Amino acid sequence: MTQTSPITVKNKLESKEYFKISRFKPLIKKTKPHKHEGYFELIFIDKGEGFHCIETEKHQLKSPDFYFLKPGQMHFWQFTEIPVGYVMMFKEEFIDAVKEVKILQQLTQMGELTRIPTWGDSMVGKIFEDILAVYQNPTPNADDLIKGYLRVLFAKIADYTIESPQDSKEYPLCDRFLNLLSQQNPPLHRVADYADSLQTSPQNLNHACKKKTGKSASEHISNQLILEAKRNILHTDLNINQIADLLQFNDASYFVKFFKKHTGETPYQYRGRYFG
Repeated sequence: MTQTSPITVKNKLESKEYFKISRFKPLIKKTKPHKHEGYFELIFIDKGEGFHCIETEKHQLKSPDFYFLKPGQMHFWQFTEIPVGYVMMFKEEFIDAVKEVKILQQLTQMGELTRIPTWGDSMVGKIFEDILAVYQNPTPNADDLIKGYLRVLFAKIADYTIESPQDSKEYPLCDRFLNLLSQQNPPLHRVADYADSLQTSPQNLNHACKKKTGKSASEHISNQLILEAKRNILHTDLNINQIADLLQFNDASYFVKFFKKHTGETPYQYRGRYFG
């Protein structure tokens, strides 16, 4: 039984590398669906045309365009014009949990945000430009400068978006669970398995999730399983039996019933809707 997803998992940061920024390569090409392992990605596109697909959503580029991708999210590009912009990657370890509490709070407050289209704030592009200059010409205080720019950037995002009044600091267990869930490949099926990994009880985990998100831990697990199923149905050549096996369902018939219960259609119907 295979346990590895055929969707590519990329890691563009070396084992001891925690931060990187670069300009977009001046190329027009379609990338393959892939995930990023263990790091966040901030993308600012100043010019360019085409599409950016994140999970099952297809976004038409509307420059200036901004994207925030979390570890484990799947995406790919379809450019029709040479892109101009920046790609910034950083691991959570880059942010000191003691000294940079504010940045970690800002990251959490960004919640489910993945995109700010036509972000016309003239400072945003300049922030990326300045961070690139610091990265390419490092000084002894380069990390502090970069983190200072990140604080400004995240504060601008907070000002731009309408945030939920939920207090994310009150339920850190839920945040840890959702982070673990997004990176578990394939996703585990039982709340108890995640509770064991997080050294808590299933009851505590469910309580934290309900208070923070309004959904139980089992609902989040089901949603993640459906998301992984859709990824593989749309972006691989695996048949339904192989996908059921990949996602550790006992048999394909149960997987089909599970998928239909949560989406209203079978995996075959879902694939047929896109490919006929």
